[in-house]
Amino acid sequence: MAAREYFEREATSIAALGRHELERRIRNFRGRFKLDFTQDYLNRLSVDRLRHILLAALMNSRGRN
Repeated sequence: MAAREYFEREATSIAALGRHELERRIRNFRGRFKLDFTQDYLNRLSVDRLRHILLAALMNSRGRN
């Protein structure tokens, strides 16, 4: 149940972020793996796609604990 609550909080938080903050968090993501997107690529993505990338990275970084 704790994992579900974590993901719900993160999803709600990410949904409120604007493009600039989403890009900043993706570029500065520190997890078990590196996100290596160019600024040009991030500029071409929709805000919804940026949210998806960030949430997926957080979910995979957290694991199944």
